[in-house]
Amino acid sequence: MTTNILISGVGGQGTLLASRVLGKYAMLKNQDCKLSEIHGMSQRGGSVTTHVRIGERIHSPVVWEGGADIILAFEILESARVKHYLKEDGVLLVNEEVILPMPCITGAMQYPENLKEQLTSSVKKVVFIRAKELAMQAGSEKATNIVMLGSVCKLQGLDKAVMEQAVAECVPEKFRELNLKAFALGYEQV
Repeated sequence: MTTNILISGVGGQGTLLASRVLGKYAMLKNQDCKLSEIHGMSQRGGSVTTHVRIGERIHSPVVWEGGADIILAFEILESARVKHYLKEDGVLLVNEEVILPMPCITGAMQYPENLKEQLTSSVKKVVFIRAKELAMQAGSEKATNIVMLGSVCKLQGLDKAVMEQAVAECVPEKFRELNLKAFALGYEQV
């Protein structure tokens, strides 16, 4: 059984760390894992997408359109951009945070309205979470990615103890307690 996960966000939201934690989780579970990171203009607040495939034997690191079991969208517009990757019975987990892209900041474009309603009507299983608020409760908005991992762990029935170990092994020791608290808050939220 293979699990295909797509992580989408904006530069600086920790999509790459989230993919590494999932990779560590796979290793701890003695599963094969392939990652593919697409950075774009991440340093300037642009889109960042990471493909994670976990299973007994993985040959390709890329999740195909219509092939994602789970999409973790760290920003609501990013979820709209990648929802076509989701399987019909897949789960779209969306952080409700809005981060204006550069064209909206400069006034060249308007940020789309009613995204939440559009996603709810077009995706069979969508779960919204205020991950940034939970991360701030844990001690830092930078732990939004780990809140999302906590939520997906519970939604997908992943091994909580192993995922906590993966988080602990992937974050610097001085931020470990904060991140484990963020993970617990995300897990409890859904």
